[in-house]
Amino acid sequence: MHPVSLESFTNKYKALVEARLREAVGTLEAPENLKKSMLYSLEAGGKRIRPLLLFAVIDAFGKDPELGVDAAAAIEMVHTYSLIHDDLPSMDDDDLRRGKLTNHKVFGEATAILAGDALLTLSFNMLADIPDEYVSDKVKLSLIKGLSKAAGAIGMVGGQVADMEGEDKELSLGQLEYIHINKTGRLLEYSIIAGAEMAGAAAEQKAVLSKFAYHIGLAFQIRDDILDLEGSEELIGKPVGSDTENHKSTYPALLGLAGAKDALENHLHSAKEALAATKLNVAVLAEIADLIGLRNY
Repeated sequence: MHPVSLESFTNKYKALVEARLREAVGTLEAPENLKKSMLYSLEAGGKRIRPLLLFAVIDAFGKDPELGVDAAAAIEMVHTYSLIHDDLPSMDDDDLRRGKLTNHKVFGEATAILAGDALLTLSFNMLADIPDEYVSDKVKLSLIKGLSKAAGAIGMVGGQVADMEGEDKELSLGQLEYIHINKTGRLLEYSIIAGAEMAGAAAEQKAVLSKFAYHIGLAFQIRDDILDLEGSEELIGKPVGSDTENHKSTYPALLGLAGAKDALENHLHSAKEALAATKLNVAVLAEIADLIGLRNY
C-alpha cells in the first residue's frame, strides 16, 4: 500500500537512511576524530532528496523501498562529501552550511578533506555490500559503475570544475546548463536510475525516467538560484546573495527573475509529463518534483 502523503513517506525513509548512515560510519575501525567529522556533516540535516528519489522510484514499481537503504546511504555519502569539499577555502570558502559551521571550521581543513575522501570511498563499499537477496551481483556492479560516472570527471566533479572556471565570466545559457546538468543533475539522475535498476526496470522505462531526472535536475538548480536572491537566510542556513558576491552566472542573471521562474515552471511541467509516460504509480515522485520546485530552503 502506498503512503498517504509525501510527509509520511519522507519521515519513514529519511529515518531509515539516517540510521543506516550512523551505523555504517559508527562501526568503522577508524580514528574517532575522522568518524566524528564524517558524522558531523552527515547529520547536519538536509532534505535527503536523493535518497527519497531512489526510494520513491522503487516504490513506483511496487517493490519494497527498503531494498534501497544501502544504495540510498551511498548516494548521501557522495553528496555529503561534495558539500564538505565545496565549502573549503580553496573552493567556495563558506563558513556556514545548513545553519551550522562548515566541517573545516570545526575539524580543520585537513580532516575535512579526509572526511570527504572517506565518505566517497565508503559509498562504493556500501553498494558492494548490498545483501545478495536484494539485488544480483550484475546489478551491484552496474550501481557501482553508475555512481563512479555520476560523481566523477564526466559528472559532478567535472561540473564543479566548469562552475569554478565560469566565475567572473558571462556564460551562455547552454554553458550554464552544462554546469548544472553535471554538478547537480548527474547525482539526482543516478538516484532515480539506481532505484529503477534495483526494481528491475526495462530499458524504455529507464529512458523515460532519465527525462524526468533531466528536468528536475535543472529545476533544482533554478530554484537554488532564485532562493539565493529572495530566500530566507534563516531557512537556507547560509547567507543569501553569495552567487552575486562570487560573480557566478545564474539563471536569474541570464533570464531575469521572472524568466527564471518561468523556466522553473516549464521544467517541472516537463518532468511531470515524463512521469505520466512511465505508467507507474508515480504519486510520490510527483510530490517530490513539487517539493524541489517549491521548497524555501
